[in-house]
Amino acid sequence: MENKDKKDPSPKGVFSIMKKVLHFITKVLMYSVFLLLLFVGFVLVVYVIDLKKSSSTGVYKPPLFSAYVIISPSMVPTIKVEDAVIIRRVEADEIQKGDIITFTSTDSRYAGVTVTHRVVEVIQTSKGKYMYRTKGDNNNAEDPTLVSSEYVSGKVILRIPKIGYIQYFLSQAYGWIIAIVIPCLAIVIYDVVKLVKLITKNKTKKEVTSARKEKFLEADKKRSR
Repeated sequence: MENKDKKDPSPKGVFSIMKKVLHFITKVLMYSVFLLLLFVGFVLVVYVIDLKKSSSTGVYKPPLFSAYVIISPSMVPTIKVEDAVIIRRVEADEIQKGDIITFTSTDSRYAGVTVTHRVVEVIQTSKGKYMYRTKGDNNNAEDPTLVSSEYVSGKVILRIPKIGYIQYFLSQAYGWIIAIVIPCLAIVIYDVVKLVKLITKNKTKKEVTSARKEKFLEADKKRSR
């Protein structure tokens, strides 16, 4: 008896396995990109709604959710270069020691630069204003300038490893073609070929059934004579 579980070592069998693996990898890649785009779309919708709400009240607030790609090793190993961080806007009194925040630097050397560092001390002034002393996990010294609450964009709630490389790759024309266009075409072509084979198989089956039926009718006529 033939063992059906035995793998086919022929070139046709190897090609069939490779085709299935490629199809699986392509689908995983496509679903990953789709989920990423879905997430970005969700964040964008939340951003627009929150922006309209802020505009209606006349009070400017940072976006409820934001995303940044890290380009400095100051937070290694917690956050590495080319990692992305998702931040959420929080109230000044919600930020505690140990939190990682993203803020706009007021240091004369890096004025206007967006920085993501850890809070090492929370200070509340006599007027109730919150200030934060920050430090990069990979830095030897604390940041020389205190961060005022109005310059804080939000608190880091999620880190996505190495997504900066994907962002850069997809921003290039060749990256978009390789990651999106070619896999889409491959899936479409594969499904079309599969559909054609199914239609051909059904057509052949119908022709065989029809031939058998005609043969049976002829045999029946002969018997009736």
